[in-house]
Amino acid sequence: MLGHAASEQMDLIRIANPVLEELGQQIGETTQLRIRDDQESLCVAKWEPKRDLRVNAIVGRRRPLHAGSSKAFLAHMDDEEREAVLSGPLKRFTKKTVTDPRVLRGGLEQIRKAKFFVSRGEINDDLISITAPVFVAPGKIIAALNIAAPENRVPEERISELGDMVARAAHRISAALGFRSPAANGVAS
Repeated sequence: MLGHAASEQMDLIRIANPVLEELGQQIGETTQLRIRDDQESLCVAKWEPKRDLRVNAIVGRRRPLHAGSSKAFLAHMDDEEREAVLSGPLKRFTKKTVTDPRVLRGGLEQIRKAKFFVSRGEINDDLISITAPVFVAPGKIIAALNIAAPENRVPEERISELGDMVARAAHRISAALGFRSPAANGVAS
């Protein structure tokens, strides 16, 4: 069982790495791939631009499921698992970190329905991330792909364009893992 899980993770990383690099080079910002590890998400792959001011992604860094790009996992969990996370302590990182379970539930519903979502200053005041889920079966998330950047470099008018790029990249990884969806949330591969 453990060997199979490790093999799946290695396949995911092998498939995702060129997509992370291509997306990162197109937008000039850090890209990350996170997986769920119990009550946290774990960065398993990254690409960073060569510019001086960039988001420093660290492979192995853990984040709680209730903040930032990790909310992709919380949004796609079954109700029982989600409630277990929401009933525990929810750490506040910044003034924008949502720690009220009722408010989080409403936001998670929106995340489930969208092809990407935006997190502004939830982990770090000055950062923005745009995230899309990577699926292996309908509703079964295996990873979250995100771009992370200083918020001042991501003007509001580019959010939709960048979100579409992230969603397409996540869809490419999902498709390479064998996921086929007749209604791919309007995302072309």
